[in-house]
Amino acid sequence: MTSIAAVVAAAAIGLGAVAAPATAAPHSPPNRTPQVGEVFNGYVVGTFTNGRIGSPQEIFSPLLPNDPFYREPKLTGAEKPGQLLKAKKVGVQFTGFRPGNIDAYKLMYVTTGLHGESTISTGIVMIPRDGKRNDQRKVVGYQMANDSVGAYCHPSTMWTGGDPMDGSSWSALGPLAQMFNRGYAVTISDVGNDGDPRPHGVFAGKYAGNAMSDMLRASLNFKRAGLNPKAPISLFGIAGGGVGAGFAAENAADYAPELDIRSTVLEGMVINQRNFIRTSSGSVGSGFAFATLLGLEPRYPQMRIDDHLTPAGKALADVYRTQCQTPAYFTLPFVPLQTLFKGNQHPADIKAFRKVYDDNLLGRKAPKSRVLIASCVADDSPMSLVPAEDARRLARGYRKGGTKVAYHPTDCSMVKALTDMYGWGTDLFGMQTIDWMDWSLRH
Repeated sequence: MTSIAAVVAAAAIGLGAVAAPATAAPHSPPNRTPQVGEVFNGYVVGTFTNGRIGSPQEIFSPLLPNDPFYREPKLTGAEKPGQLLKAKKVGVQFTGFRPGNIDAYKLMYVTTGLHGESTISTGIVMIPRDGKRNDQRKVVGYQMANDSVGAYCHPSTMWTGGDPMDGSSWSALGPLAQMFNRGYAVTISDVGNDGDPRPHGVFAGKYAGNAMSDMLRASLNFKRAGLNPKAPISLFGIAGGGVGAGFAAENAADYAPELDIRSTVLEGMVINQRNFIRTSSGSVGSGFAFATLLGLEPRYPQMRIDDHLTPAGKALADVYRTQCQTPAYFTLPFVPLQTLFKGNQHPADIKAFRKVYDDNLLGRKAPKSRVLIASCVADDSPMSLVPAEDARRLARGYRKGGTKVAYHPTDCSMVKALTDMYGWGTDLFGMQTIDWMDWSLRH
C-alpha cells in the first residue's frame, strides 16, 4: 500500500509541511509531519558531501543476479535461530550514488520456518558514522514495504545498488534519513535468501516475524559491527513489512525474549490479509493483492494457487513470481481479481485459502512492547487499501491484552493529498512516527 504512493510523495519533496493531527497516548509525543529540513538533515547533507557517484563497475555489478554471497552453506541441524553464517562488508549504493558516513554489512543467518524447521535468510545492517560508539546505539529492526516475490528484489540488494527503481526503497528514504540522523543502527531482513531463485514467502507473517527477530540477533552478535547485544530496540514495519513486524512484536516474549524490544511502530500494515485482498481487488492496488497471494504460497504450498487460476491468471502468476514489485505489480490496476480465477471465484472466498488467511491474522497475542498504530483513519482514498476498522480493531485487541497502544490515525484522503501533498505522502511512509519511536526508546 505505502509503496504505491512512492513516486507521488517523492515528487512532493520540497513542498511546505503541515503538522498532522493525531490522537496521542498520554505523555507520548503526537505524530508530527517532519519539516523538509528534518529529512534533509545535517547527517543526510554529510552523506552527499562525503559521498560520490559509483564507478561504472560499481554501478553495473549489483545489477547482475550472480552475487556468490547468497550461496547457502548446508545446515547441520545444530544451528540456533539468529546464528550468523556469513557476513560481508558492502558499500551502500542507491541509483548509482554511494553516500558517505555509513557502514553496511550483508548478513546470512539462520531463522525458523512455520513448522519449527531451520532455514536461511539474508539481510543488511546499516550503521551511521557520526562519531558515536556503536555499542551505545539504539537499534531499529525495519521491515520495509517490500512486496516482491522474485529473487534479488529485497533490501540487501536494494541498498547495495540493485533494483534501483523499486518503490519500496524510495519510500524508505525519508524514514532512514531520520533514523540515521538520530544515530540509530538499522537492520533489515530480506525475509528469505535474497538470491534464492524460487518464489519468496515474504507475506507469511509468522515466518517474516521470525526472520526479523533473527536478523536483529545476528546483527547484535556480529562482533565486527560492534553493536551492544542488549541495545534498546524498536521494531518498525510498514505495509507488507508491517505483517512481519507485527508478528515479531506479538511473538517476541516467546521467540526472542533476550531482545530488549521497547516499542513497535506499525504503519499502514496489512492486518487481515483476506480483508486486504477483498478491498484491493479492482483498485489501484490489484497487483499488490495478487502478489500477496503469491507471497504466501511458498510457505503454504497447500494453497496450490495455480489449480484455481485461469490460463491468463496462471501466465500472469508465472511472471509475478520472478519479478520485483516495481514495475511488475503496477501492471494490474483496477482489474477485479476474480477475473483471474476459475469460475470467477474471488480469492478472498476460496475455501482452500481460508486457513492461510486465519494463520496470518494479526492480533491473536498482545505485544509486551509499546505499540504505535498509524493507518488511514478512513476508507476515503486510493491509498486506503487496508480497511480503517482493521487498524482500530487491532488497537482495541492489543489494549485488551495489556499492551500500551498509541493509535495515531493518518489522513489519507484526497482532500489531504490535494492540499498538502508533502504531508500526505510522508505520513503514508511513516515519517511522522519517528518522534514517538525516539520517545519510546528513552522511556
